[in-house]
Amino acid sequence: MATKSENQEAKLWKDESNDNLDDIDETDQGGKSILLGIISQLKPGADLSRITLPTFILERKSMLERITNQLQQPHLVLDAKQKSESVDRMIGVLAWYLAGWHIGPKAVKKPLNPVLGEHFQCYWKLDNGQYAFYVSEQTSHHPPKSAYFYMIPESNVRVDGVLFPRSKFLGNSSAAMMEGLGVLQFLDIIDPATKNPEKYTFNQPNVYARGILFGKMRIELGDHMIINGPEHIADIEFKTKGFVSGTYDVIEGTIKEKKTNKTLFEISGKWNDVIYIKKNERGSSKKVLLDVNKCKSLPPLVRPLDEQGNLESRKLWRHVLKALGKRDHDAATEEKFKIEEHQRRLAKDRSDLKVEYKPKLFKKVKGDDLEYYLYKNISANASPEDKIKTILSVAPILPGQKFTHGFNLDADSKTKIEKKNSV
Repeated sequence: MATKSENQEAKLWKDESNDNLDDIDETDQGGKSILLGIISQLKPGADLSRITLPTFILERKSMLERITNQLQQPHLVLDAKQKSESVDRMIGVLAWYLAGWHIGPKAVKKPLNPVLGEHFQCYWKLDNGQYAFYVSEQTSHHPPKSAYFYMIPESNVRVDGVLFPRSKFLGNSSAAMMEGLGVLQFLDIIDPATKNPEKYTFNQPNVYARGILFGKMRIELGDHMIINGPEHIADIEFKTKGFVSGTYDVIEGTIKEKKTNKTLFEISGKWNDVIYIKKNERGSSKKVLLDVNKCKSLPPLVRPLDEQGNLESRKLWRHVLKALGKRDHDAATEEKFKIEEHQRRLAKDRSDLKVEYKPKLFKKVKGDDLEYYLYKNISANASPEDKIKTILSVAPILPGQKFTHGFNLDADSKTKIEKKNSV
């Protein structure tokens, strides 16, 4: 039973549940002295994941929610799926995946590190009248692994992924090496070679925060992003600016036919501006593949705070997010410390009892593209209604949904119970 103060707080937050959390544009150059005090104790190559960073550099969302930036252009993946030719679907998938990188705060910010067992669910009302659903969970803390699931059931689009960032201090920069993989499937398009749904795997460019010690702080994306499709592969290099020459935010790449290794298209432009595509033929001219300035992002929707569980991202970090929104970094630091200290106590308890943490919503698998998948089996051949019913049985996503009695059981135990009940 919620207390009076909790009810008052829930009412206060109810209208803020679906606020835009990318709304703070502050450079925080004055906070550099705080950051320098921490950085001065580090050596190049040091792991930043175990360092408590000052809150002025934190974004107002957890990494579990930050992942949804890549999913805010659903019309592009739906358009890609409608193409009749395999190469055109690859081009469409590439445009969709490139469309999310420009979303985020303009200042140098990093998302909050999710705590073990933290989860985030959301949904979208699409322009075509359909719904999209997203479920994520922090399945590991050291190393930090975020597992996620996304689906547009009525259009048979599914995305699964595991993100595994490794942060390092590089001198005047810090780097988030974005390990992990995402998997996009068009469930009703069958790949003739595998007899399974058409699949695309993709990694992420790495993220660099420049100007920590001197110069203006800014974010750069760097290194290679690969999309591997059934018949084609896209290799896009995010180029970082040189110390003396070069330009910020440039990308260059190709789309090749896997069977022949022939380059079919060349990609160029800027990931946060206009991206061009050109056929690799004499006399061909560049065409606009994507103009992110014309992209209309579709932010996710979440349930009201008073309906959320204590480990749901926005409920868990609510006091930190609120303090960051007010630029009250003392309060944000205090509230963040409370959460992290509680997690340290839980970790010690598990260690003392020699108990291994097991995720609630995702299960470990072997011999597949990813280490974790949603524990519920969602058949590619199921009806849209059955797909939606299964997704909504995993965790509360829509307003008014309640937690099931066995929600806090680990995924393996839930799977065993469901198998037993189905016999």
